[in-house]
Amino acid sequence: MTLTATRFDWVRQLVHRESAIVLAPGKEYLVEARLLPLARKMGLSDVDQYVDSVRSRPRPDDTRSIVEALTTNETSWFRDGDPFTTLTSTVLPSLLSARGPAERLQIWSAACSSGQEAYTVAMLLEDAMPNASARVSITATDISREMVERTRAGRFSQLEVNRGLPAPMLVRHFQRAGSEWEVAPNLRRMVTARECNLAAPLPRMGPFDVVYLRNVLIYFDLPTKQAILRRVRELLRPDGWLFLGAAETTLGVDDSWSRVVLGRSSAYRPLKGA
Repeated sequence: MTLTATRFDWVRQLVHRESAIVLAPGKEYLVEARLLPLARKMGLSDVDQYVDSVRSRPRPDDTRSIVEALTTNETSWFRDGDPFTTLTSTVLPSLLSARGPAERLQIWSAACSSGQEAYTVAMLLEDAMPNASARVSITATDISREMVERTRAGRFSQLEVNRGLPAPMLVRHFQRAGSEWEVAPNLRRMVTARECNLAAPLPRMGPFDVVYLRNVLIYFDLPTKQAILRRVRELLRPDGWLFLGAAETTLGVDDSWSRVVLGRSSAYRPLKGA
């Protein structure tokens, strides 16, 4: 490892300032592995030289590249299962009974990575609702410009579709595009992808009926988690639903939510008057 403690601390502070992601001591190897391709792209032999170069001539593009390189983009189809099956079995009937026939359902896939979560929701709703593409709007956001562009493209490799996508759904909702698979046009019409930094003031969006904020709060410190949950609550309808990751909870973080058990998983709803 060549990354010195001083340079690691500079990277750590930059990433926290720009994205609120916490890089704790012991992540030096991760930082070096993620930044080495950027160093080599600039013709430099190691990460120390790359950090020194960026520090001496700071540019917004370099800052973005560092933050995006250190963002975790792990994702798959139907990740953890229950948060998606309960969408159609419990959440959707509840919402449809409370909404008028002309009201459009709005769903937010926050920290969407390359779009598998957003398109998982789109497939489920397409199968469960007549004319879903005209009745549902899914907003997919991520801090990474590359991930947003991939979500918009709606194209996935064979390896990616093998990670959790049932074969019948692949046949029903995708079409071949060379060596890749492309999401069907009616699903792509349901999904709008845009850049969004959850740790900064949020853009004008919503109000949402359902928010998937899964496997992202674990990367933030407590004050940032509280701020994000507050901003999400402001964009969620009073009878809306919030899904977090299996290792995440609002308990001990923000007491303005109630936890609802849904099968083997759970969701959260805003407390009235909170």
